[in-house]
Amino acid sequence: MTELVLAMDGPAGSGKSSVSKAAARRLGWAYLDTGAAYRALGWYVVQRGVDPTDAAAVIDSLPDFDYRVGTDPDGYHVFVGEHDVTTAIREPEVTAVVSAIARVPEVRTFLTGLFRDIVRHSEKPGIVVEGRDITTVVCPDAPVRILLTADEAVRMARRAAELTEHSAAHVGEALRRRDAADARVVDFMNAAEGVTTLDSTDLDFDQTVDAVLAVVQNVVQKETHG
Repeated sequence: MTELVLAMDGPAGSGKSSVSKAAARRLGWAYLDTGAAYRALGWYVVQRGVDPTDAAAVIDSLPDFDYRVGTDPDGYHVFVGEHDVTTAIREPEVTAVVSAIARVPEVRTFLTGLFRDIVRHSEKPGIVVEGRDITTVVCPDAPVRILLTADEAVRMARRAAELTEHSAAHVGEALRRRDAADARVVDFMNAAEGVTTLDSTDLDFDQTVDAVLAVVQNVVQKETHG
């Protein structure tokens, strides 16, 4: 597995995807959005007419789930088979079914193996991996582990700004439901031991990226002189 791994967790709307992508770009590293795989699987089962709450049916879909994701922060695309679903997986309709799928242990095990394989085969000097359980399950031994968070009102406003075609109330309720459902599976609101908490409530985007890079630099310097 790539030695230089930045594992980042956080609730919906914390900015972890955009911040992780920007940090990877500035570091010259690869970037992996693990949440995209859960979303893509959600899109896939809905397209196939599978009930996302039927765990057995979802599990049966896994062998045929042809998932590909780009790890270049400047050329990021998500594919299921020949379908480019980069935009489609961000729709509230997909968000609404993701938590049901993510609660299935076999799904989490399957996708965790996929994520680790992507990290293992990264050709960049390092990789930024972000999601819900990266610091504790996917990459628990990563040298840099960060929990990126922000006040709920700020997170809702950020997500609403991303999905301008939907009402703020709709987006906010979807965010709240997603966090509540996912919190039953993994604790992404509290940092595990050894994980740095970074609160971006009062930080703008560039300041947040700078703060992440400062954590990376601090860890690298400790290892270099350690």
